Amino acid sequence: MNPANKQVLLFQHLKSQLPNHISMVDAVAELLNISNDSAYRRIRGEKPIDLEETYTLCRHFKISMDQLLHLQSDAFIFTGILKGNSNETAFAEYLQNVLYNLQVINSFEKKHLYCLMKDIPHFEHFLIPELMIFKCFFWMKSILHDERLKGVKFSLQDPIYEQYTEYGRKIIEMYNQIPNTEIWNIESLNSSLNQVNFYAEAGSFADKKDIKILYEKIELLINHIEKEAEMGLKFNIGEKPKPNAASFRMFVNELILGDNTYLAEIGENRVSFLNHSVLYFVGTRDERFNDSMYANLQNLMKKSTMISTIGEKERESFFNRLRDKIHKRIAQLK
Repeated sequence: MNPANKQVLLFQHLKSQLPNHISMVDAVAELLNISNDSAYRRIRGEKPIDLEETYTLCRHFKISMDQLLHLQSDAFIFTGILKGNSNETAFAEYLQNVLYNLQVINSFEKKHLYCLMKDIPHFEHFLIPELMIFKCFFWMKSILHDERLKGVKFSLQDPIYEQYTEYGRKIIEMYNQIPNTEIWNIESLNSSLNQVNFYAEAGSFADKKDIKILYEKIELLINHIEKEAEMGLKFNIGEKPKPNAASFRMFVNELILGDNTYLAEIGENRVSFLNHSVLYFVGTRDERFNDSMYANLQNLMKKSTMISTIGEKERESFFNRLRDKIHKRIAQLK
């Protein structure tokens, strides 16, 4: 293949990653600081792009050079954030990044999000204000080591979390618009229960009444997810599904406990997000990696039990087992 054809294929690949409302010519012209006419000539292969321009495009669109040149390599390029600039801004920056990625996924007409769950999906805690506040406390105190929470006991009334609730509202709004497939295990509930129990045993609640409230809110969330699974649709707590509600599929795998991996289908492409450091994610658009991840998820679903829209008996049994876990924790409080 001659260089001009490779260049045309490069721009075809870049175009496939852009939402329909973004002009390829405008994006290239702005990135390379050239006129639209010059961008057109590069896109059509009439004018070669130099190494610096290739680097700029690959860096912006997160394409590896070995992938571009079809080199045989075992390397995969992942991008993401490690931590914020300071302990006090890290959580806000994390939420901004989550919201941005969900907005990007939502900008595509064709989209789907696959989730291999070790825990309840992060986003779904944001459906319930009390759970979001508690998750803020856990992530900020125990993961990000925010100095503002040093020696501070948890309280549902603490105003420090108010600045994050708007992010939570926007995140769940974006998340609920994306068709979704989740693979759960009976252990997927344990993380949230253990976090409440840890702080309860450590005496880290300002008001012990909040412990029971959180367990009850976890049950409320589980009940809502059961309703979503029954209807096969995503919607807010206390509301009915909208006419254009996103689809929701739920599988249970009793053998495999997931690792909080996400795979997004956007347009004709895929992006994988791998969890690290408890809170953060790194992502890749590498085609080989994503094809392998997709095949693995499809294989897991074949070996799992679908409990959304069908499998009423299996669905009721699974959620009753989850509720039993919660009720045992509540009984231990007495």
